Amino acid sequence: MSTQPVVRRWTYDEFARLPNDGNRYEIIGGELYVTPAPIPLHAKVATRISRVLEEFVETHQLGEVFGQPIDVLFGEGDYLEPDLVFVRQERIGVIGDRGVEGPPDLVVEVLSSTTAMRDRGIKRERYGHFGVNEYWIVDPVAKWIEVYRRDAGWEHPAMVATESFDWTPVSGGPTLTLNVPHLLRDFR
Repeated sequence: MSTQPVVRRWTYDEFARLPNDGNRYEIIGGELYVTPAPIPLHAKVATRISRVLEEFVETHQLGEVFGQPIDVLFGEGDYLEPDLVFVRQERIGVIGDRGVEGPPDLVVEVLSSTTAMRDRGIKRERYGHFGVNEYWIVDPVAKWIEVYRRDAGWEHPAMVATESFDWTPVSGGPTLTLNVPHLLRDFR
């Protein structure tokens, strides 16, 4: 399936009327992107990461994790649907009926052959532009996680983790150590 953009001006109401047909629809910089449902490895890795983050965030009452795709609305013409997002408790007001209406504190994208260029390109650029604090690009084939942090600049990853890395979602708060090989192991 082609993932070539269709260029036109999109309102949120038009975006909300796109079909619920198993594909993922996103409007990025005014362009429509359609991606087929993820392959099983992608879905399994996203679920594993979601479970680990949700347990940690809930235990420490740090905010909300959305482990299923949710609309992130940055402004007219920028409606993205990341694999996973986290919003800190003190910013919970950005979560509304339509989705997350502003930058999440963490966005996670799991790469697939149909999304890798977009996740590393225009989506990384848009997340940085709109003020996302941290962005993880998860590569289940290469078995690493690229970690971009706002305070380290957005052009290059702050780190590429192959073993483990720490995530401190709230400054001065608890830290979670993520085991990369465990998260990215094959599911068979």
